[in-house]
Amino acid sequence: MSRSGAPAQTEAEKRAAGYAAVSEVRSGMLLGLGTGSTVRYFLDGLAEAIGSGRLRDIRGVPTSSWTETRCRELRIPMVSLTEGAVLDLVVDGADEVDPVLDLVKGLGGALLREKMVAQAGERLLIIVDSGKEVRVLGERAPVPVEVTRFGWRSHLPLFRSLGAEPHVRRSSGGEMTVTDNGNYLIDLDFKAGVDVPGVLHEALARQAGIVETGLFLGMADRVIVGTEEGVRIREREGDA
Repeated sequence: MSRSGAPAQTEAEKRAAGYAAVSEVRSGMLLGLGTGSTVRYFLDGLAEAIGSGRLRDIRGVPTSSWTETRCRELRIPMVSLTEGAVLDLVVDGADEVDPVLDLVKGLGGALLREKMVAQAGERLLIIVDSGKEVRVLGERAPVPVEVTRFGWRSHLPLFRSLGAEPHVRRSSGGEMTVTDNGNYLIDLDFKAGVDVPGVLHEALARQAGIVETGLFLGMADRVIVGTEEGVRIREREGDA
């Protein structure tokens, strides 16, 4: 096992995917910088490329306080997401990737900012280990939902009516998890996965008080998958 608790092979796959993503970066780019254990390796590789002079004039928009702290430690220049800003490339991880490159994200708790940054990017590059590939979304991971603190319990009947078993996310000490935006997280478990992710997302988005869902549909342009043999590239159907 690695220090993170993941099997050594999984960590090797994450590292391979993270470092491979650095090859997609060009000098002068404005980047969206995601959150999570695979992104950690991308940030390490990016910092090495900047430090060696291979990449210059790089600026990144972090999607979480964790990413911001890590960038500061690695001396990766950062800027805020501003009105009208267009990011050249957004690099992020995912908790699940289905055959058409739809995603579940948010187990790291940064789904709202991750989606905002992803929507501001010209391209979204996802980096994962092979264990994140699924037949249907919700097969292995819950679908995270970020909700306002006010009236959060009022959403539970809706979640159950949609076929989910909701679980309030809590810290190891039992306290309710609070996002960087001051909201709560509820994880939705679907025993058989999500039949039609778009219908689920729309049903959740219509409910006042639900801030965002962890369903990232039609957003990823490319996925780099770390495998035992190296990396495998998956492109959205129709892309060059």
